[in-house]
Amino acid sequence: MTRVVPLRRPWLWLGSAVVVVLAALLAVSIYRNPNIQHGVILQYQFAPAILAGLRTTVLLALLAAVIGAVLGVLLAVMRLSASPVLRLASGFYTWLLRGTPLLVQILIWGNLALLFEHIGPFRTNDLLTPFVASVIALGLNEGAYMAEIVRAGIIAVDRGQNDAALALGMSHQLALRRIILPQALSVIMPPAGNQFISLLKATSLVSVIAGGDMLTAAENISSANLHTIELMLVATFWYLVLTTIASLGQHYIERRLGKSGVGIHATS
Repeated sequence: MTRVVPLRRPWLWLGSAVVVVLAALLAVSIYRNPNIQHGVILQYQFAPAILAGLRTTVLLALLAAVIGAVLGVLLAVMRLSASPVLRLASGFYTWLLRGTPLLVQILIWGNLALLFEHIGPFRTNDLLTPFVASVIALGLNEGAYMAEIVRAGIIAVDRGQNDAALALGMSHQLALRRIILPQALSVIMPPAGNQFISLLKATSLVSVIAGGDMLTAAENISSANLHTIELMLVATFWYLVLTTIASLGQHYIERRLGKSGVGIHATS
């Protein structure tokens, strides 16, 4: 009887051990650093201002994600349209928003009153509060990236699916909604989940216009007590919590889509 001997991988185990040791040394050095006051970290970890900023961060990310998803589908459909005008408009939008730094876009929206003092009968500063400007900047930027993600998902669906739906008498819009997009979800979800995680972290950029997010709250506190590193570690902890939750949610949704066989049910 032949005995199966597991393949020995000494270098793999050695590399893993080195990584673990280095990570442990880094953690110990940070913990024992005399310049970090752990009492301050514990004091502000659940401070009302930090938790209020945390709620604002989550709200910013969710609102921007919704705007980005709606814009992404619309722009992707325009990009795949037979109309050259729609294709050009969608391409220009994604080129402009993806080609300029998000920080610059946030600064433009946050300071739009310098360009337009009034929007209709209203003062620009009254309409575009830091929070509203943050949502608009994040949402519009998210739409440009989601457009490419959705477009890739639609292209991944076999062309014959659309032709079969049209042959059955469906309109292009109905075929897109009932046949194409459900099948494209399995391709869209992984990069869309990664994009949302990036969006959670990108909300920190709105601190440059005092958007009320968690980093803004941490910076406000640190400017008063001068414990900059401690407050940044507080913010780091909560960002890790948010991205971990988002990653688990992404993994759950992907598993459900895989088990449900979206593509099979959509064509049945």
